[in-house]
Amino acid sequence: MNRFFTISSLATAMLFSTSVHAGQESYAIESEHSFANWSLRHVVAKTSGTFSDVQGTVLIDRSNLANSSVEAKINMLSVSSNHAKRDAHIVKEDYLNVAKFSEMTFVSTKVVAKSESEGEITGNLTLHGVTKELTFPFKVLGFGSDPWGGYRVGLEAHTVIKASDFGYQWGLKPNGPVGNEIEITLLIEGKRLQ
Repeated sequence: MNRFFTISSLATAMLFSTSVHAGQESYAIESEHSFANWSLRHVVAKTSGTFSDVQGTVLIDRSNLANSSVEAKINMLSVSSNHAKRDAHIVKEDYLNVAKFSEMTFVSTKVVAKSESEGEITGNLTLHGVTKELTFPFKVLGFGSDPWGGYRVGLEAHTVIKASDFGYQWGLKPNGPVGNEIEITLLIEGKRLQ
């Protein structure tokens, strides 16, 4: 992980303007224990990787999941496909263009509870200078004390986006080596701030 892009949990929480309401608990996303994993078609198989620098704030109401929200950002330079040469190519202009678009952000606008631990979250994803509304399922994996005196929440979510919806053209080439659909799995661990 690139330490230059890592900030403390407290600074992360202050970065966002989310205010805590009654019933909500506030958690800072722990970048060291959170991942945005991705996979997409490569030729006739799939390749996968992760963004390891995920930051933000989760406000969660255990008694009413609909009263929860998320604001998060991903440092695009933290992309890893376990292949240094490929990673150096991914960040260039013909793919992620990280020099111009260094962050991906997500701000929730609505949460619909399906049970005490599962629901659907809707929000605005900004990637490559384009903002799109997404809705995808999530699951609360649990709450508990950590070995260092803190208290944590675990979350998991899955979605699929089309690169072309965000202005990327690589997946639109007929018989191109890289697909247009990107499968995303979010594995989030948050540390309670209040």
